[in-house]
Amino acid sequence: MADSSFDIVSKLDRQEVDNALSQAAREIANRFDFKGTGASIEWKGEQAIEITASADDRASAVLSVFQDKLIKRNQSLKILDASEPRQSGQVSKIDITLKEGISSEDAKKISRLIRDEGPKGVKAQVQGDELRVTSKKRDDLQAVQQLVKSQDYEFAVQFTNYR
Repeated sequence: MADSSFDIVSKLDRQEVDNALSQAAREIANRFDFKGTGASIEWKGEQAIEITASADDRASAVLSVFQDKLIKRNQSLKILDASEPRQSGQVSKIDITLKEGISSEDAKKISRLIRDEGPKGVKAQVQGDELRVTSKKRDDLQAVQQLVKSQDYEFAVQFTNYR
């Protein structure tokens, strides 16, 4: 019998993030407490979002609205890397970078965890910015998924290509 496998990845669903951003922008445009504050949220390139408002607390409130929209769309907040509010002339800005992929250092940590604490006979192999986990038993793979889910990483974790 062939080995079963799955991949551990850290990807974001760009369409869902885009939908959350447009919903947040619509809500900000309509909410009374954002009237006259110049609050806005928009894309700044492929992997970045910029929030602008008249004050730091308003910019933070816009970030909070965006985070709520992401949660409702089943997106992890770990994909966001938001800066502190900073003054830029008359406005306050927050820059958000979207994080995607598993760094080689983090992939090594996960594979060490699987090797040390996971079931025997499970192999983890780093492939670029993802990790391929193989085993002869599917039950062992499910145990590895539970083990990885129980850890708290600085990045979002998904399991794909389950065969």
